[in-house]
Amino acid sequence: MRVLFLGSPEFALPSLEAVAARHEIPLVLTQPDRPAGRGRRLQSPPVAVRARALGLGVLQPERLRDVRAILESAAADVAATVAYGKILPRWFLGLPRHGCINLHPSLLPRYRGASPIQQAILHGDAVTGVTSIRQTEALDAGEILLQRSSPIAPDETAGTLEMRLAIEGAAALVDVLDALAAGTLVSSPQDEAQASYFGKLAKEDGELNWTLDAAALARQVRAMDPWPGAWFRRGGDAVRVWRARALEPHTATPTAEAADTPAMTSATASPGVVLRASLDGITVATGSGALEILEVQPAGGRRMPAADYARGRPWKPGASIADP
Repeated sequence: MRVLFLGSPEFALPSLEAVAARHEIPLVLTQPDRPAGRGRRLQSPPVAVRARALGLGVLQPERLRDVRAILESAAADVAATVAYGKILPRWFLGLPRHGCINLHPSLLPRYRGASPIQQAILHGDAVTGVTSIRQTEALDAGEILLQRSSPIAPDETAGTLEMRLAIEGAAALVDVLDALAAGTLVSSPQDEAQASYFGKLAKEDGELNWTLDAAALARQVRAMDPWPGAWFRRGGDAVRVWRARALEPHTATPTAEAADTPAMTSATASPGVVLRASLDGITVATGSGALEILEVQPAGGRRMPAADYARGRPWKPGASIADP
């Protein structure tokens, strides 16, 4: 079939390659080049770069209506959308002969919106997956064409899970297109009563709230990796947390330098108090249990073991992690 492909980030690359290997892609639509990096130089979306390498025609309009005539002349059978980044207008949804198909990295109707992978980790789900739907004007609400589930590993970050779902999603999308070409594709409605929606993440979503339980904080660290990153504020600086693990309540002195201090535990210390700084990491009391921080990155610095950071900037016995 003739498939218009719409996508922008790296997540869409496996799908682009898989569709190009089995179907004809007359045009690829992706976001315009945007300033990026410290130098704010214009940078093309990953899909634009890969599509050109595959010899495919690329359009990067600010508005789809600006290239409507070109899209109409493409005479596409179907459009496949994978993280394009724009809402599709009604006229576009009806343009291809078989309409538009979308790939979404969650088990819809759970986690509609812009952050489904992070939300699955944040909520402690053991299983997530990918869903292909018929695209409608309502966000992620179209009929389900195909779903495939996938377990979430205990140490999996949003970055590693995204890479894996991108590959699994590409295979699912090709299966849907093949079934559409064969006339065997079936669909089923989503259960609106089970729907949940979550928008884009912001940097503020990564700030660690020590009143939460340790397990929730450990999930937050994994869910915010690689962006926007989990962090805590120490003095006036934000310290990035790359790796951490939840600990059961245990007895520990506030810091290694406080052997003569009465024993303090995560059950008796206030949330945010540093219980221990050792070769293993920095242990902090939380709303329930303790979080052991294993790897950090201070503002303007490099990633390092948390123990190295604590040796360079130790806390006073019983201090809050926010203390300078």
